Amino acid sequence: MRRGISATALVAAIALAATACGGDDGGDKGGKSAGGELSGTVTFWDTSNDAEKATYKELAEGFEKLHPKVDVKVVTVPFGEANAKFKNAAGGNSGAPDVMRTEVAWVADFANLGYLAPLDGTAALDNEGDYLEQAAASTKFNGKTYAAPQTIDTLALFYNKKMLKDAGVEVPASLDEVKSAAEKIKDKSGKTGLYLRGDDPYFYLPYLYGEGGDLLDTSKKEITVDDEPGAKAFAAMKDLVDSKAAITDASDGYNNQLNAFKDGEVAMAIDGPWSIEGALAGKQFKDAKDNLGVAPVPAGSARAASPQGGWNLSVYAGSKSLDASYEFVKYMSSAKVQQQTTEKLSLLPTRKSVYEVQSVKDNQMVQFFKPAVDKSVQRPWIAEANALFEPIRLQMQQVLSGKSSPEAGAKGVGEAYKKLLKDYK
Repeated sequence: MRRGISATALVAAIALAATACGGDDGGDKGGKSAGGELSGTVTFWDTSNDAEKATYKELAEGFEKLHPKVDVKVVTVPFGEANAKFKNAAGGNSGAPDVMRTEVAWVADFANLGYLAPLDGTAALDNEGDYLEQAAASTKFNGKTYAAPQTIDTLALFYNKKMLKDAGVEVPASLDEVKSAAEKIKDKSGKTGLYLRGDDPYFYLPYLYGEGGDLLDTSKKEITVDDEPGAKAFAAMKDLVDSKAAITDASDGYNNQLNAFKDGEVAMAIDGPWSIEGALAGKQFKDAKDNLGVAPVPAGSARAASPQGGWNLSVYAGSKSLDASYEFVKYMSSAKVQQQTTEKLSLLPTRKSVYEVQSVKDNQMVQFFKPAVDKSVQRPWIAEANALFEPIRLQMQQVLSGKSSPEAGAKGVGEAYKKLLKDYK
């Protein structure tokens, strides 16, 4: 999942707040008593959004019913702050959680810094063969496993069925069709066709992949984002905005996009399964849930493709409750809890067996998103993976505001990558 990029400018302030909570605060050591009963305190940083957090809190607290002597402290941490907050807490050896819900691109970064406990051979990893291979790939770094896969996702085109039908248009399969549909939607209702996320570089990836490009070629250790497809991707985004087929933003794009879509101000939005519950709560869908349509991301000139995302569960290397934390990760990534998560939030499981459960098979969003996830493009699972986005964000804002050309934007990203990735060419 992606909701936004970490606010690095807030690092200093976040560091102060981070010391107020966490597992490394001199609390009880989590372990097993002489009788084998688990005890201790587990502080869990939950990074889910407003529509999801109540469910995750309920599921996490269910662990206490299984282990009455374990106290689970659930702390909601906004996604945009979580990366920097964890680094400050773990790096300062004060206030880090015992367990964290980590975005897939964070695992290698945190592990490289020595902040995560290897999970190989611990209770945290249960029935590893049941995990989807692509989900498990994001948990590995330098031959060790540093997380358990919890959910997997990708991006898709959310659309308002009624608005498209009233305008007499089919669901767009390409960016050219998005522009054509947007004109008819504007003529019919005065509303905008598409909301384009201009604040979060994760949403640049479908355009880059759509032009046949990628950020890196990790097998050859080559930077590829500054090749022709990178510039064409920026140009495609700019064209949607300039043609009035899309509206965009430079900040708070997650909420702006969701509100515009669920209130019927735009007919389409590129989003992920984490926004399903939020969209269904809007006036366009609350009383007509079948009005929400989901389709593959529109294709660029080369193909239609979207990035692999998702969430993992990691254990802080300095936790004083390791035994309880390992068991908590095992519980939260179990087939039973993943099934409950899908039933309540329509999020996609990472366990193969859960897809065989009838309630999951019957979930319409799973029916769409699972094939999309199967075809999604894996991101580079390297220590610098999360840092690859800030250069894109800076250049994307320059291009969309007209202060820079698409070609200059792609070149600027490539130059930043050369400084970041010393062993890439």
